[in-house]
Amino acid sequence: MTKLQALPKKILVPDERLEKLASLAKSEKTIHEMIEYVDIAGLVRGASKGEGLGNQFLGNIRNVDAIVHVIRCFDDDDVTHVDGSVDPVRDIETISLELIFADADQCTKRLKKVEREVVGQVKGAKEEKQALEKVLVALEEGTPARAAGLSEQDLEALKTLSLLSLKPVIYAANVAEDDLAEGNDYVKAVQGYAAEAGDQVVVVSAQVEAELKGLDAEERADYLESLGVKESGCGSLVQATYRTLGLRTYFTCGPKESRAWTIHEGWKAPKAAGVIHTDFEKGFIKAATVSYNDFVECGSEEAAKEKGKLRIEGKDYVVQILAILES
Repeated sequence: MTKLQALPKKILVPDERLEKLASLAKSEKTIHEMIEYVDIAGLVRGASKGEGLGNQFLGNIRNVDAIVHVIRCFDDDDVTHVDGSVDPVRDIETISLELIFADADQCTKRLKKVEREVVGQVKGAKEEKQALEKVLVALEEGTPARAAGLSEQDLEALKTLSLLSLKPVIYAANVAEDDLAEGNDYVKAVQGYAAEAGDQVVVVSAQVEAELKGLDAEERADYLESLGVKESGCGSLVQATYRTLGLRTYFTCGPKESRAWTIHEGWKAPKAAGVIHTDFEKGFIKAATVSYNDFVECGSEEAAKEKGKLRIEGKDYVVQILAILES
């Protein structure tokens, strides 16, 4: 979540591999994947108690798969800070505590109801009570739910609560244009904080992103090169999102279109095929596959066949980053 509007925004997932496949296959269309972000206003201290627009936006966060904290990491006397100074770690802790407070309040209320359900021997109530008690210990110590050591059974029991502090986190360090390539001391502070929990940090520049909107592909490349980076901060954020959520991309390519498809890591071929169409999962028997590197090296489907790089995979195949060829 960035700090703008409470509206979903679909972002194109950049992928040079897809462009290369489309070129080799002479595809009429190239279709990139899209990922949806929800921009919300910055939360303030006391949001969990309804301060500012806290309750409204906390509700929006419950519906997402991961949280992006956009953290100010630049100095500018013309841009005021609600706390009067720039301190990204303080800002992270403020937001994190508000999410923890909101979760603790929700879990406490839910626990009272579950205790009655345990007495009434409602199915699953005992497991949920145990999970709630475990997560409340962590929350009351100021620790996010994702660090509470919850088991798969605990997570399943708590699933319907959509706990805010249970969601994976990415920190987007928002810097000035000149700091996009190397970062700054603020970014280093965020990286040090995130490293303790194993969270990801990406460096972005709202200033640069605004400039990129008005440029064509060649101008964008030249501008980014002048800044000493290969991709925009938004591109880095998309890749970090994929890693955080355990997502993978596979490709289909042919003369009509080359297209990227998003799946979860570890999915087998039938389920991956079902992303294209549910009937493909139901009727899946086998698929012709070739690794991206082999396809690029061979240059075509026919050449890949001739060199024995084209493989026929069955239902137990765990999908990697592949070009799955369309006839």
